[in-house]
Amino acid sequence: MPVDEGTVQEVLGVLDPNKLSFSLLFRTIFIFAVGLLVIRLIMRTVDRLMRLHKDVFGLHKQIRSIIRVSLWVLLILILLGSLEVDIAPLIALLSVMGLAVSLALQNTLTNLAGGMTILAAKPFQSGDYIQADGIEGTVDSIGLAYTRLTAFDGKRISVPNSQMSSAKIVNFTNHDEGRRVDLTFSASYNAPTQTVKQALQAVVDSIPQIKPDPAPVIWINAYQSSAIDYVVRVWTDSSDYWTVYYALMEGVRESFQKHGVEMTYNHLNVHLDSR
Repeated sequence: MPVDEGTVQEVLGVLDPNKLSFSLLFRTIFIFAVGLLVIRLIMRTVDRLMRLHKDVFGLHKQIRSIIRVSLWVLLILILLGSLEVDIAPLIALLSVMGLAVSLALQNTLTNLAGGMTILAAKPFQSGDYIQADGIEGTVDSIGLAYTRLTAFDGKRISVPNSQMSSAKIVNFTNHDEGRRVDLTFSASYNAPTQTVKQALQAVVDSIPQIKPDPAPVIWINAYQSSAIDYVVRVWTDSSDYWTVYYALMEGVRESFQKHGVEMTYNHLNVHLDSR
């Protein structure tokens, strides 16, 4: 939409120092000073709210910029109105430009809306280990358009916020207790229950990354056809999850051997008739 030449001439005419009255100039300066003060107060409030959500700082910087630009555009329109300039064509032009920008940046705006949804709902935060629609990893950052994860193998994954905000999210991190590690081990029916538990407890006690509270637990989980399943449940920090996981996996076999516990495997007993 072209800018009306008459509007431009009107603005330039009003801004002519020879045509500015003292009252009009004073009113404009007063509105500018009040507007500047209001913008500063609003931005301070925004900054104060941002400090409550440091985990999504990347998204906040973008939101802060959008708010600042919007406030300045509004103040300029108010100043032009105070100078008795017809701002209707300018508003129409900004509307058309806004529509064109929104169509061009449709995906980005959708991701921004998804990021704001994540910010409001807080299904996870930086440092959490999550799973979302088959994608899992540790949350590194929540940005304007993408949430970035680090997978177990070190790969960096960038997930659009529009996808993340609509996904089914499983958060494995409990900030009060840490992350839970559940592993199941099988032992022979011939092994006494207490002996098996002692062997498993010895492994748990040897891993310093395991939290003492909540206390680790070792239970009988199921009776299979040729073995008894024991579940080991411990808690650790999210950053130590895989360290604890593999320490348990590697330590149990050695501990079973020391305690004389047979680790079972699927097998079939065949009895032949000697007749």
